[in-house]
Amino acid sequence: MEDSWTSPAWELLLPALRAPRRQRRRLLESALRDAVRTGVIAAGTRLPASRALAADLGVSRGLVTGVYDQLRAEGYLAGRPGAGTYAAGGLAPPGPEPRPGAASGTAAAAGRADGAARPAVRFDFRPGQADPRLFPRAGWGSLYRQVLAGAPDSALSYGDSRGVPELRAALAEVLARRRGVVADPDRIIVCGGVAQAVSLLTRVLGAAGHGTIAVEDPGAPEHAMLVGTNGLRPLAVPVGDAGPDLSAVATRAALVTPAHQFPTGIAYPPEVRSRLVAWASTVDGLVIEDDYDGDFRYDRAPVGALQGLAPDRVAYTGSVSKSLASGLRLGWLVVPQRLVPAIVERKRADDLCGPVLEQRTLAAFLTSGRYDAHLRRCQRIYRARRDSLVAAVGRYLPAARITGVAAGLHAVLTLPGGDEVALADAARRGGVRLRGLRHYGSAAAPGFVFGYAHLTPDTITAGIAALAAAWRD
Repeated sequence: MEDSWTSPAWELLLPALRAPRRQRRRLLESALRDAVRTGVIAAGTRLPASRALAADLGVSRGLVTGVYDQLRAEGYLAGRPGAGTYAAGGLAPPGPEPRPGAASGTAAAAGRADGAARPAVRFDFRPGQADPRLFPRAGWGSLYRQVLAGAPDSALSYGDSRGVPELRAALAEVLARRRGVVADPDRIIVCGGVAQAVSLLTRVLGAAGHGTIAVEDPGAPEHAMLVGTNGLRPLAVPVGDAGPDLSAVATRAALVTPAHQFPTGIAYPPEVRSRLVAWASTVDGLVIEDDYDGDFRYDRAPVGALQGLAPDRVAYTGSVSKSLASGLRLGWLVVPQRLVPAIVERKRADDLCGPVLEQRTLAAFLTSGRYDAHLRRCQRIYRARRDSLVAAVGRYLPAARITGVAAGLHAVLTLPGGDEVALADAARRGGVRLRGLRHYGSAAAPGFVFGYAHLTPDTITAGIAALAAAWRD
């Protein structure tokens, strides 16, 4: 049975109202956050509707709605607009390492099946996950309904295999403005995410006589998998501290992540970027640029897309998987003009066309300015989580080195002289799930890739504390 919003809970917000107007939102957020964290507002307590609380406090409803949205994103509140808002409860400090045989539920059943108990996963730092709680449900739903109501009957038929014209035009503007991509709408193909984009490119390259593609080592395992599945042979090229050297590789195509190399987090320096496009021109080849999280930069100016240096030698691909939601399956591929007919033909053979209503909704989301506003909000939240990770590592693992924190949604942590296998095993026993650098390639140094975007600041801090305890033990 849910608790009620009590007078003491209401009164804890009053000091914020005496602050200058510009500080009220921040102070209201802080007061509610602390109250939930400390249990003053018990887990399960239903908070007043935003309109009612705004009236009681004498502030705008938009201010209260913004506070609720922020704390829902951070995990302190639960629920969504129209369905009530509840306190999600503070996070208890990490407990002791699970005892053998003490696991419960699915973990215990799995342990019995294997003849031994498996520690329950309490903290999952695996990378590659954005926070689905940040998806702008209300804004997206409103635009979707408008698109559905205003679309002519013909819009519900099979569309252009390249994607609806409105979306390709909107993408051309946004990609040029935000990422420095050189493209007109006719060279943009809307895809079902980066996976389909890479699949289309590799099959077209294979039909044109390519037999291999260079991939980064360490790099995204999905790249090598997609290349191999679509009939070409991946050639692992060490990335090193700056980027790959393709001068001695017998191939005419490369799949890279130059703006924020995955997983090391480095940005290819200017000389490496220039060398890449020069190599492609020399061998009459193609560089495939996966700009998987290019929208998120924290401590430096954004690194523009490699494609802007050589639009005729670089195929550029990205998606909304990190910025909005991976389940939307909406991405894009910008290709040199000479490849457009073959890519469009292959795309038509794959699926005729993409989902028309979703594409039109994304176009409206981009052109209305909501996408930029959403990215600014995510940027603030993800930067705060990044800062929590850096602070927690400094506090609990002072001997560790953390890198790759200037951009993206993950960081790399290394320990001097650390044994990756032994450390990963100790982390697992302590209930912390990690992904080691060796998972991403044979050329990787020992270390771990920490995804933090999907975790709240308190969860990040508690997880690093639990990890430090496991490694000490």
